[in-house]
Amino acid sequence: MKKIYSLLAALMLTIAAGAQTLKVTANGTTKAYSAADLTSSTPVLFSNGTTMTVGSDTYTISDITNAIITTSNSTADANTVNIVYNGASATVTTAGNVAAYVTATVSGAHVTITQGNTDAVDGDEITYVLSGSTTDGSLTLDGSYKCTVSLAGVTLTNPSGAAINITNSKRIQLSAKKDTENTLTDGSGSQKACIYSKGQLQFQGNGTLNVVGNYKHAIKSASYIEIKNLALNVTSAVGDGINCEEYFLMKSGTVTISGVGDDGIQCDLGGTTTTGETADHEDEDTGNIYIEGGTLNVTATATATKAVKSEGDIRISGGTITCTTSGGGTWDTDDSKTKAAACLSADGNMTISGGTLALTSTGAGGKGISVDGTLTTTDGTVTIKTSGNAVVASSSGTISTVSNSKQIDSYSTNYKSLPKGIKADGAIAINGGTMNITTTGAGGEGIESKSTLTMTDGYVYASTADDGINSSSTMTISGGYIMVSSSGSDGLDANGNMNISGGNIFVVCAGGAEVGLDAAEQYKLNITGGNIVAIGGFERGANVSNGTAKQASSFSRNTWYALYNGSTTAFAFKVPSTASTSLKMVVYTTGSPSLMSGVTGSGTSFWSGNGYASCSGGSTISLSTYSSNSGGGGWGR
Repeated sequence: MKKIYSLLAALMLTIAAGAQTLKVTANGTTKAYSAADLTSSTPVLFSNGTTMTVGSDTYTISDITNAIITTSNSTADANTVNIVYNGASATVTTAGNVAAYVTATVSGAHVTITQGNTDAVDGDEITYVLSGSTTDGSLTLDGSYKCTVSLAGVTLTNPSGAAINITNSKRIQLSAKKDTENTLTDGSGSQKACIYSKGQLQFQGNGTLNVVGNYKHAIKSASYIEIKNLALNVTSAVGDGINCEEYFLMKSGTVTISGVGDDGIQCDLGGTTTTGETADHEDEDTGNIYIEGGTLNVTATATATKAVKSEGDIRISGGTITCTTSGGGTWDTDDSKTKAAACLSADGNMTISGGTLALTSTGAGGKGISVDGTLTTTDGTVTIKTSGNAVVASSSGTISTVSNSKQIDSYSTNYKSLPKGIKADGAIAINGGTMNITTTGAGGEGIESKSTLTMTDGYVYASTADDGINSSSTMTISGGYIMVSSSGSDGLDANGNMNISGGNIFVVCAGGAEVGLDAAEQYKLNITGGNIVAIGGFERGANVSNGTAKQASSFSRNTWYALYNGSTTAFAFKVPSTASTSLKMVVYTTGSPSLMSGVTGSGTSFWSGNGYASCSGGSTISLSTYSSNSGGGGWGR
């Protein structure tokens, strides 16, 4: 003991004499102290030959396994704690200027850190740098102060709990260091996720982070999550890929999620009442999801899964989003209704003001976008494909699929879920952007609003098995470009008045009892403007004014036509191969309409390549004049 005491005393004198660093290792943890840390107010003290106190740290001398002096502190820069995993063990090296605020314990390769207040450290935060590899290790971080966890090439597997468990309730920056690949994996236990944080999580950095959630979620925060820059890959999770509360914000970076047993991303309210969106999201609790940029790829295969799910709103203003769901439907005993998968699902409202979205759902009853509130679009490009049939439930909740559209009507609303490109329980307002929607399964509608639907601008293309665009109340179109081709129902169908005062519309219905432009029997189709081509005609009794409606007695499939308003091209369009040539083609413009066949399109292309803003060539089609009709059925079919 005297020899150890004398050696340590000599080291203390040496460190005090020069600008050097003392590193003390005890119980697997190393702390570093610079000469500046050893002053008259923070001296090195020995007591009874059994303990040594350095600053605020007290060591039992028999626990000290190493004490060395170096001329630099390269392994622990100021404000830094280095944690190196090496198989069955881990070492912790703490910079001297933060040693007083960090308590570290190590058991094998399981590291527990308790952090105190760092306000005195130049107002800066502590950074915990993780590196190395272990198949049986973890990091638990406790305290009540902000900090950064830097992943600098670490492979960390905890077979009995979370890989990283942050019980600190403050904001934590989780950074993947540039040019490093980091993999975190959990195992059995009671943890909520492979990466869990009680406080806010901000993912960042220019490296790569791979996460595997073998017990529940891959990533879980009891507060908000923000993402920028890094490449984040969730390769599997028993529960959600990412689960958080308050709000979720993606600014940039690349997030790829697959192999999940529930939802890809889910954000819930943290409390019981929303705060509404706040400035810079300060103290916000909305359950909202914000996607402003970056690349998001989600593949979800579970029953009734949601690739992206919010308890609040979803607001997309940028980025590239690719979501695929393939799970079937289920009977929800809590809500007593049939539910199915969706790529984007919001319990609140949804706004799309930018970005490029590719949404694919192949499961029964699957949807591209499902909104309990309202949907508003002003910009962006949305491509949706659904191919599943309708999913229905028996009175006992037994699930099955229906491939015959006529059978669907025998089920009440809560006992069926139909595949749709877009479905909103509230109003839909299309004020810009581009939508390309294809539905092929039984009951598949392109766009459905359970309230009103308005369109003032933008481009919509819908090739559908059922209604192209449907509203449960008034439908109002004053601008934009709409093409709808329905193989099994109406083109545009309003269960209220349909008011068209502008825009460019080309619709194809299935024929029979279906109509190109359809308003419910007790309501009216009112046309006062715009440019319209309707294969299947208008609802009988339509009010057509401020222009002229005519009809062509015949047309050909897979042929390009152009509608002219006087001498001005309204638009050129290609008749789809599915159109029934037994129907009439009815045209309307605010001037004197004319129709050309065999044209060559030019200028701006839209409607998935089925439309052009201008054209050349062609031959004139003979048109007959519309005369008003009343009574049931449609006119010009």
